Amino acid sequence: MINVVDVGLSFGGQKLFDGVNIKFTAGNCYGVIGANGSGKSTFLKILSGEIDSNSGNVSMTPGERLAVLKQDHYEFDEYTVLDTVIMGHKRLYQIMVEKDALYAKEDFSNEDGIKSSELEGEFAELNGWDAETDAEKLLMGLGIKKDIHAKKMSELLGGEKVKVLLAQALFGNPDNLLLDEPTNHLDFRAITWIEEFLMDYPNTLIVVSHDRHFLNKICTHMLDIDYGKVNLYVGNYDFWYESSQLALRLLNDQNKKKEEKIKELQSFIDRFSSNASKAKQATSRKKALDKINVEDIQPSSRKYPFVGFTPEREAGEHILMVEGITKTIDGVKVLDNVSFIIDKGDKVVLLGKNDLSKTTLLQILAEEIKPDSGSFKWGVTTSRAYLPKDNTEYFNDSEDNLIDWLRQYSKEPSEQYIRGFLGKMLFSGDEALKQVKVLSGGEKVRCMLSKLMLSQANVLLLDEPTNHLDLESIEALNNGLVAFKGTLLFTSHDHSFIETICNRIIEITPTGLFDKIMFFDEFLESDEIQKEIDQMYEV
Repeated sequence: MINVVDVGLSFGGQKLFDGVNIKFTAGNCYGVIGANGSGKSTFLKILSGEIDSNSGNVSMTPGERLAVLKQDHYEFDEYTVLDTVIMGHKRLYQIMVEKDALYAKEDFSNEDGIKSSELEGEFAELNGWDAETDAEKLLMGLGIKKDIHAKKMSELLGGEKVKVLLAQALFGNPDNLLLDEPTNHLDFRAITWIEEFLMDYPNTLIVVSHDRHFLNKICTHMLDIDYGKVNLYVGNYDFWYESSQLALRLLNDQNKKKEEKIKELQSFIDRFSSNASKAKQATSRKKALDKINVEDIQPSSRKYPFVGFTPEREAGEHILMVEGITKTIDGVKVLDNVSFIIDKGDKVVLLGKNDLSKTTLLQILAEEIKPDSGSFKWGVTTSRAYLPKDNTEYFNDSEDNLIDWLRQYSKEPSEQYIRGFLGKMLFSGDEALKQVKVLSGGEKVRCMLSKLMLSQANVLLLDEPTNHLDLESIEALNNGLVAFKGTLLFTSHDHSFIETICNRIIEITPTGLFDKIMFFDEFLESDEIQKEIDQMYEV
C-alpha cells in the first residue's frame, strides 16, 4: 500500500497539484491521466521517492518492495539481459553477487561458511532458485527470445531494451509497481501479453499511459490530474470518459429536472457495472462500481480540440498502385519488392516489427524520398496530405508565430480564417501568437493537424499521428478519422485508434506482405493468422 498525505508540488511558481490525499491499495490498478504537462510523470516520481514534494509526505507499508519502470535505456549496458531483469529485485541480486564472490574465494573460511549459509537461507526465502526461470518467462512473454538472454544490454536494439526494462520492473511480483508509459515502443503481441499479465496482478499497480485500450483492460480506478487538482474515480478509462461527458451534458441541460438527471446517471452506472461483471478482470472493478453514488460522477473541465478532415473533392475509384518497391537504408533492406493496390474508401493500417520499414514506405508514397527500384502511381483524382513521425524540419528554423506559420499552407490568408483553424486546436487569443520553435511536442502535432485540415486532401498518409498527444487530442483525432470520408494509410501503436478506424490491414514482414480486409481485433484474435505471420518472420 502507498499512502499519500497532503502532497503538493510547484515548479517555478506554477502549482502542479496541492493537498493530494490518496491511499493506493493492493489488488487495484490506478491509471494516471491528464493533459500534457499536468504532472503525471512527476507524480510517479514523487511516489517512487525520486523527487521530493514541496509539502506532505508519501509512505509505503513497512517491508513492502517498490519497483519502477526505468527510463534510462543505457543504465544497464554492461550487464547481461538476464542479470538486468533479476536486478529488478535488488536484494535478491545482491545475494546472488555475494554468494558468487564467497564461493569464488580460494581461502574459504568458517566465517565464510556461516555467511554463505545465511545467504542461502534468504535466497531460498526470496524464491531465488526460480529467479532465472521466472526472468526467462517474462522475457519470452515480451518477445525477447532465449538466444538473446546472455547478451549484454549494449548489444540490444532500442525496442528490445524497453522490453527488458519492463521485464525488470515486473520481476518478482513487487508489492507496489509504478509504470510510466509501459506500452511505448512495444509491438501489439507484447502489449497483449502484458495486458494479460497485469490483469491478474495481485498487488498495487499505478500506471501512466496514453493507450486507452490498455487503460480499459487493466484499470480499476482512474487518477485524473486536471488543472491542479488530483481526483480519484472508480472504473476504467471508458467509464471515466463517458461518465464525465454525460455529467457535463446533464449539467448544461437546463430543461431536465434533477430527478431525471439522477435517474440517467444511475442507469449509466448500472450499465457499466453489468458490463464489468462480464469482463475477464471483473471482481474488483465490479465491486467498486457497485458502490458508486451518483454524486461521485463529476463533469470534467478538460478541453477537447476539434479535428475534422473535409476533402475538397471526392476521389475516383483508382487511388494508388504500388509495384515492386524496394529500398535499402544504411545497408539494410527495409522494403523488398512491395506491391499492393489501394481502393477508394480503404483505411489501411501498416503494421510490422520494423518501424523503419513502415516509415520509409510512407515517405516514398509522400514523395519525400525515392525507392531504389519499383514504382507507384496515384490516381488522377487524388490529393494527398502527409503527417510525418518526425516534424522537426517544419518548425526548428522558423521564427514565425502560429498564425504566420499556418498561413503558408492556406489558400485563404486572412488572420480570422487562420485563427479559426488554430482555435479548433485550442490555440486561441495570445496562444496563436507564440513562436512555433518554442512549442511542445504535442502542440507541434496539433499544428500539423491544422495544416492537414487546411489541405482538404482526400488521401491522408499518417505516421504515428498520436505520438506526443494527450488523451483529449487522441480522442478528437480518433473521432475525426472515423468520420473522414476519404482514403487513409497510417501507422500506429494505439489499439483503440486502429480498431475504430481501420478496415484493412497490411503487415510488412521480411518475406512479404500480409494484406487483408478485416478489423484489427479480428486480426489479433485469429490464432491461424498470427501463426501465418510468425512464419513470415522466420527468415
